[in-house]
Amino acid sequence: MKIAIISNKASLLVTLRKALLLELVSQGHDVIALAPDHDSTTRERLSSIGIQAVDTTMSRTGILPLGEFRAIFELRRLLILHQIEACFSYVVKPVIYGTIAAWLAGVPRRYGSIDGLGYVFSDSGPLTLKWRLVRLVAYTMIRLSSLAIDKLVFLNSDDLEYFVSKGLVSRKKAKLLGAIGVDLSEWKETLFESFPIRFILIGRLLRDKGIAEYINAARIVKSRYPETQFVLMGGLDRNPTSFSPKEVNDWIDEGVVEWIDHGDVAPQLERSHVFVLPSYREGVPQSTQEAMAMGRPVITTDVPGCRETIIDGFNGFMIPVRDVDTLAEAMQKFLNNPHLISEMGRNSRRISEKRFDAFKQSAKLVEIMDLNN
Repeated sequence: MKIAIISNKASLLVTLRKALLLELVSQGHDVIALAPDHDSTTRERLSSIGIQAVDTTMSRTGILPLGEFRAIFELRRLLILHQIEACFSYVVKPVIYGTIAAWLAGVPRRYGSIDGLGYVFSDSGPLTLKWRLVRLVAYTMIRLSSLAIDKLVFLNSDDLEYFVSKGLVSRKKAKLLGAIGVDLSEWKETLFESFPIRFILIGRLLRDKGIAEYINAARIVKSRYPETQFVLMGGLDRNPTSFSPKEVNDWIDEGVVEWIDHGDVAPQLERSHVFVLPSYREGVPQSTQEAMAMGRPVITTDVPGCRETIIDGFNGFMIPVRDVDTLAEAMQKFLNNPHLISEMGRNSRRISEKRFDAFKQSAKLVEIMDLNN
């Protein structure tokens, strides 16, 4: 079968979706990968596993500005040109664009995956007229695209129920996958480096990731345990909820946190003892899965997506969202009981092996979409 995978970021095709691509190729499918920002690296990595990279005009951010309707028709043209028989899109915007384009192109099998809900679906920010208008447009286009989709996959049950309850997709079409997973042969359990204890948060610098709570908790902990290290790894973003460069530089000047804006994640996790993600909502966070696979305990929030990664008291601590004091207390539990780091870290790896194997999850996704027939 000729299958198109549609993404809004090429690099994610060769990281988050590599296992899925390999699964499809192993079954004899002819796969093309459509994204707006292919470069020589993504082209070479996709080619090495038998995938053709195809450029699109779809921008990464925003939900259907009027000027981007042309991107839908460009996708339609490409799907017709490559004689696509099945289309799989992931993340909200590609699901909207890709599904509508596939319907217009007459692609007979159309699937999508909601990997998490962005700021458009969040009530945590300012409820401005612009935000309300964007949400209205997004809801309308999602409902339209869901009429043309065969199955819409979700990573956690909360997101699935949200879409069904809002009438964004019918329950019959909504399917629960669970985590995307990680390649456990690449993300290997590693030993801990010597002390002092190092906490790390990895994610885009968005308010909904709980960045402010992490910084404020770090201030509390450093006032009592000044040798403790805190790392923030992730880039600034054009998202409306992103922090400004000045805010980040102020944290650095204060000495509360070390900021790493980009680079390989694995070496930073290897140098760290505890992974922290006090997010407001996730799909199932990939960064947490990677940290767990490397044998790191986790502090995260009791919210959709995050709660799927943790067994409280077994591989880390689950805390209320936006609760700085409880976050600081959880950090101090590891400082006062450092043996918990290795014990809970081993438990994280055990959970990863059971629930977060990317190849098992990809096979499950292919089965949900019935692409093995």
